[in-house]
Amino acid sequence: MSNHQQLVGLTKLLSSHVNQGLLHQALDVFRDMVSSPSLSPDPFVFALGLKGIALLNLPRAGTVVHARCHKAGLLANPFVSSSLIHMYGKCVSTRAARQVFDETPNRNVVVWNTMISLYCVHNQISSGIRLFSLMDVPPIVSTFNSIITALSGSQSMASRAIDFCRLMQLSGIRPNFITVISLLPACIGAAALGVVREIHGFSVRNHMYPHSHISSGLVEAYGRCGCLSSSYKVFGEIPEKDVVTWSTMVSACALNGEAAMALNVFHQMELMKIRPDGVAFLGVLKACSHAGFPDDALYYFSRMCGHYRIEAGSDHYACLVDVLGRAGRLSEAYDVIKGMPMKATASAWGALLAACRTYGNVELAEIAGEVLFEIEPDNAGNYVQLASIYSSAGRFEEAERVRKAKEARSVKSLPGESCLVGSSLESYECSLSQASSTSEALGEIAGSAAAAAASSYSSSVSQSKVDSLAF
Repeated sequence: MSNHQQLVGLTKLLSSHVNQGLLHQALDVFRDMVSSPSLSPDPFVFALGLKGIALLNLPRAGTVVHARCHKAGLLANPFVSSSLIHMYGKCVSTRAARQVFDETPNRNVVVWNTMISLYCVHNQISSGIRLFSLMDVPPIVSTFNSIITALSGSQSMASRAIDFCRLMQLSGIRPNFITVISLLPACIGAAALGVVREIHGFSVRNHMYPHSHISSGLVEAYGRCGCLSSSYKVFGEIPEKDVVTWSTMVSACALNGEAAMALNVFHQMELMKIRPDGVAFLGVLKACSHAGFPDDALYYFSRMCGHYRIEAGSDHYACLVDVLGRAGRLSEAYDVIKGMPMKATASAWGALLAACRTYGNVELAEIAGEVLFEIEPDNAGNYVQLASIYSSAGRFEEAERVRKAKEARSVKSLPGESCLVGSSLESYECSLSQASSTSEALGEIAGSAAAAAASSYSSSVSQSKVDSLAF
């Protein structure tokens, strides 16, 4: 066998090991290839080796390979440089990755995408957007998708994700399947029902619908935006519904206060022999809470743990406490908290405190309040609620003591906020003097980056075309 044939065979074996997740075997093959005096590995081999090193989180091995690449003069190769950037970003830090990026002589769009994606994955969205605005090569759909996904994951930045999708279209780039999947959470965060409808139409026209991921995403998006009829219509059009689809529909009904509908969907799910998961039962418990069905909630909770042997999470317990508290069964709600196998969360104690305020139970309110002061020391609402409970019971001295404790701990009430949803999402706060938050600062960066990129890549697009742009 010639050296070339041996190199080709080992490269195929290395690629197979990496793709199948046999990483230690892959590194053994890679080590043999680079140490053999008769073989001359090409950039693709080094890229595969670096991928395996990154997945195994071996920074020291990565620096050794970096030195070998430098010695072999491979750093100008985009395959090698992008693999090095990814390795340093995953195993060391984004700062180390950025240093490699800055030292890369020939940066194509893949190299740019790797660095931008690293910033987005590490939640350094502003850095990713700044780098996007500095691109000296035209971005591609995956460039935008990385930023859209990161922005969609932040509720305060959701509307910016939609802006970036518009910018992508402005640049003449067509959204793909990943774009659609990534943008739906942003529509939920921004309550952008109109954009959900645009995405729905776009997915139908481009034969993406009814893919299970998009269909389930639309069911959730319509439901979370308050359009339950459209959510149920999409749900009915899905030919093969899996547990995620059923659970999403149950949750959508519960969120919109349609308890009977949620329970009916859940019953249909069981009739179709679809095994419910924890998300489905959480939706059922929320539906029981909204409708005031404490006995039903106890039944479904018992059925979840007993019949289906699903381990109840803190959210399930918090819902159970909430439904019992709303029904005035405070002692039972408190027993649920005491019987939790894990430490009770602020949600569970908060539900109990709220119920104590409704029914004037000062004794349990004191217990819940003291625990909440430890769990959430900066949540002013807990102090306000306990003080209100004391005041309603005529115990004004205790109420004043709670207020003074709040002031002594420098706990400040957050300003009220409301949203106006129209052609754009605007947020208004009652505290005009409050400093700009981090998310607002990032929003300004995103806006300026979008404007810069639009100017760079779409200067020939007329304003009339921009205004009429849609999915």
